[in-house]
Order: sequence, then structure tokens, then C-alpha cells
Amino acid sequence: MKIAYLAPEIPALSATFVYKEILKLKDFGTEVVPFSVHKPHSEATDTQLNELKENVIHLYETAKWAVFLAHIYLLFTHPIRYLQTVFLVIKDMFTLGGLSRKALGLGFRFFYSALLAKIMIKNQCQHLHIHFAHIPTDIGMYASSLTGISFSVTAHANDLFERGWLLKQKVKRSAFFATISEFNKRYLASMGINTDNVQIVRCGVDDEQFSPREKFITGKNFKVGVVGRLVEKKGIDTLISAVTLMMNKGVNVELHIAGSGPLEPVLVKLAADTEDILFLGSMANTYVAEFIASLDAFVLPCKIDKNGDMDGIPVVLMEAMLSGVPVISTKVSGIPELVINERTGLLVEADDALALAAAITRLSVDSAASETMVLKAIEKVSQEFSLNVNTQRLRSLFIKVVENHNE
Repeated sequence: MKIAYLAPEIPALSATFVYKEILKLKDFGTEVVPFSVHKPHSEATDTQLNELKENVIHLYETAKWAVFLAHIYLLFTHPIRYLQTVFLVIKDMFTLGGLSRKALGLGFRFFYSALLAKIMIKNQCQHLHIHFAHIPTDIGMYASSLTGISFSVTAHANDLFERGWLLKQKVKRSAFFATISEFNKRYLASMGINTDNVQIVRCGVDDEQFSPREKFITGKNFKVGVVGRLVEKKGIDTLISAVTLMMNKGVNVELHIAGSGPLEPVLVKLAADTEDILFLGSMANTYVAEFIASLDAFVLPCKIDKNGDMDGIPVVLMEAMLSGVPVISTKVSGIPELVINERTGLLVEADDALALAAAITRLSVDSAASETMVLKAIEKVSQEFSLNVNTQRLRSLFIKVVENHNE
């Protein structure tokens, strides 16, 4: 089975789940032809990625004359499909307002879809899978129309909540439309979309990289940590405020923040008066497991940002849980499907620094409750959020699609 894979950036430090899924599919015997819309802004550096980096095709990096030649090739070799796709693009553009920015963007992405289509034909790809339902799916569904090669999608968060255009059409046209949470599926249904074609496939944690640590002995201070992009929806400002409240009450606590992003200057300023709040900068994926295992608690207080964007189910929470580290998060999006309050971790309301401080303080003094939640968290992740389990599920869906297409 040969599957084409398309994502915004491969291999990206901010989307490790994409390349880990590709590598796992290859382990299971599936040949993958990787495509990336852009060249990664922050490239993942794992040594196991050398072959993937050599093979990935960056669509927007390709010379426009080569893309134009792909259109000529498709027009002469598949004229009916080509013209049908042109009409489909025009129809979708009118759905989005004709000459609106979003509509014109579809035309731009149709231009690059011909390159993807031509390469898929040349490589005899049997199916196309796309991560994120916005820009990559625009390109992929038109490439599918140009070639007759089926496509499927994995939708996450921002691509639904903030940039979810043509979702009804994308769900209907796809061989299957996967998403990472029941919350997302309910969200699609609330938009009047028929969800019979929607599958739940989790973004899984690599249980070969993350495993329960040996019994951990805490230091003088209770060490709280987080890994993530420093953007509004991660709620790092709330975490800094909560830890500052604890410090002002005399609690021995320190906070380690791994990651970078546009809010870094604001967050550094917010933490300026405290020596025990440390910013570690971007962290290579190879060091994340060691960092997480060094923590007394992993805290990611996600929230809905001013544009309506929010996290789905952050993989880093799964990584912490599988590492045997107690976690705290918020009642946002699909997170309660992973972090079940008082069972696999603690949940508080978003943007509530007082409640967050109380939850962290509880973990710092109630080691028995922490240990019980850790054991249940490991079981939950292993059974439902494993990379192996979910990649096998995805592969089974690919096999079914390819077999049906060949009948």
C-alpha cells in the first residue's frame, strides 16, 4: 500500500505527531510519499528523520513554471477531470463569496494542487491522507479531484474552530474524515454536518519514547513545568499568575517553561519579579521526555483565545501522563476526554489562576492522590491514546478505502 501524506510542515517541531505517525506507518509496512505545504519554520531535529527530510516534497518551494507544466500535463492527460475540477473550484469560490480573500486563496491552492496530483500519479499513490482541514485539505481535495485518487483528513483544532471553511464539503468529499476528539465530532454535528463519515482517531503518544519513570524523589521546591508554544490558547499567563500566588503565600514552588512563541516577551515581563520562574526556550523533541520526567507536576491551563481558537487534546499531556507525572489542565475542548478530573488528573476552569494555584498546591501536599491518578492516567493513555493503537486504526481505514476503490 502506497499512501501520499500532506501536512502544513513536515517535519515540524510544533507538529511532531505528524512525522511520528508517518514513521510508525512505515514500521507497519506502509509506503509513504510525504508532501509539505511549506518548508518547516522550526524543523524537528531527530536523527531518525534524515530519510524523511530527504524525501519530503515542499509544494510552495517549487518553481511556478514547474507547477504550470503540471497543469498542462493534467489538462492533456486527464482533460475531463481537469475541467470538472476547475468548475468545482469556481463553485467553492462562490460559496466563499466569489472574490473574497478566502475564495481567492482557493484559486491559489488549486494552482499548487496540480503539482501534488502529478507527483501522486507518477508515484502510483493509492490514497492521500491530509493533516489539518484548512489549507492542506484545499490543496489535497483538488488534487484528488484531478486524479481520482481518494483522500482522507485528520482535523485537529484551529482548522475547525478558527479556519473551518468548506467543512461540510470536505467531510462529504473525503473517503473518511478523522478527528481527534468526540468534542470535535459534536462540533461538526452542531454545524449541521452529517457525521456518519467522521471517525475518531487520536493523535497518539509514542510509548517507546515515553514510559513510566522510576519512583521520583522531589527536591526542595515543588517543580512545575510545561512544554508548548507561547501563544494565548496555551494559558501560560494564567500558570505564571497561579505560581506567583503560591510563592506569595510562601509555598516552595518553581516553574519551568519550555517553548517559544509570539507571547514570550509579554510572559517574561509578567514573571520578571520572580527568580523561580524559568524560560528554557524551544526544546528539541529528543529532550522532552527527560524534561517531563524531572517534574513534580505538568500543568497546561489551555483556554479559548480571542479568535475562538483552542487546543484539541494536546499530545504533550499524554506524554506527561504516560511518563508517570501528575497533570493539571482545563475543561476546554476535548481535554476532559483524556484528563478525567480526580481520576487521571485534575481539571480547573480556564483563566482561573486561583483555582489553578489550589490544584497545584493540592498535588504538592497530597502524594497519595497523585500516585493514584498517575496509575489511572498511564492505563488511560496506554489503552486509548497510544501511537501504536491509533496508527493501526488509521492504517486499517486506509486499507478499507484502497480495497473499496479497487473493487
